[in-house]
Amino acid sequence: MKSRTEYLTFNLPTKMGFLNITPQVEDAIRKSGVSEGLVLVNSMHITASVFINDDERGLHRDFGVWLEELAPFNPDPNHYHHNRTGEDNADAHLKRQIMGREVVVAITKGKLDFGPWEQIFYGEFDGHRPKRVLVKIIGE
Repeated sequence: MKSRTEYLTFNLPTKMGFLNITPQVEDAIRKSGVSEGLVLVNSMHITASVFINDDERGLHRDFGVWLEELAPFNPDPNHYHHNRTGEDNADAHLKRQIMGREVVVAITKGKLDFGPWEQIFYGEFDGHRPKRVLVKIIGE
């Protein structure tokens, strides 16, 4: 069995944004030499996510609008109890919970075994600072 661990770092210049990280994951798989196995990709920060969906700008805009409706940014500590700790990012924690922490994808013949249109994304909900994503590959 082979394994490889890589850490990707992202620093989005916006509070909320989505970045296709499929190429970086594919590169890590190539370096691993794994042809049959699994890759785990997870956010290592509680205000960012990793998820799978379509790489379509309109959909990404819809995600942002929908998430802001569900958990609007509001630094007022009377709105979110978390903000009573001195933080102002309670909404980012909720958005991360909705979009998820990680994905696991099969590797078949050295490639990500996706369905149609599937890509891996990093979701940022409290940007302007570097955050890490773990890529863990195991297999033969």
